[in-house]
Amino acid sequence: MKDADAPTILCTVDVVLLTLQQGSLHVALLRRERAPFAGVLALPGGYIHAQDDADAQASAARVLRDKAGLQSPYLEQLATFSGPVRDPRGWSVAVVYCALVPPEVLVQAADRITLVAVDGLPPLPFDHRQIIDTAVQRVRSKSQYSSLPVHLCAEPFTLPQLQSVYEAVLGEPINKVSFRRKVDELAMLEAVPGALQTGGAHRPAQLYRVRPAFRQRLSLSARGL
Repeated sequence: MKDADAPTILCTVDVVLLTLQQGSLHVALLRRERAPFAGVLALPGGYIHAQDDADAQASAARVLRDKAGLQSPYLEQLATFSGPVRDPRGWSVAVVYCALVPPEVLVQAADRITLVAVDGLPPLPFDHRQIIDTAVQRVRSKSQYSSLPVHLCAEPFTLPQLQSVYEAVLGEPINKVSFRRKVDELAMLEAVPGALQTGGAHRPAQLYRVRPAFRQRLSLSARGL
């Protein structure tokens, strides 16, 4: 039986959209249109639409599409944040997702979002600072052993370009030989036939892309992690 005195619980989704800019991780923020914290930079978020959304991931995808005009190929459930004090409107639950996109994808959303370095965040409302810190920690941890950073690199790319993406995410240099060995072990890339990057002082470099089957597995495994 429902307790008539039980308070309403707010249920929302928030999205931590990460990309690279000037060689460092940045997060996409939007200015809130309504109270509380109207006009303040915050994570893209919104209420779950029970009548429209098949699940929380569908809600997150809709929030990105409606508020930022974006569709992320990688959308991973990060964590659930809840409690009576995180939102001044009352007891709330936020299911948080992490999205990774190459910088080129964000050009279409330049008039809606503000990119801020994750190491130089301004004061944020709710518990968005904690949420972003959690997302960055998750991404950096998984990047040490997985192919996760490929979602931040526009295809096609050279191996040095991919290595620079890994280094930007991890915040430290990587040994070239060790990196190439790890890429071979993951077996995630395929050379683009006849495609070379030319120009500059170095010899032409082979261009690569993520294997279609591997990208599909990544997309499926991202759900519910």
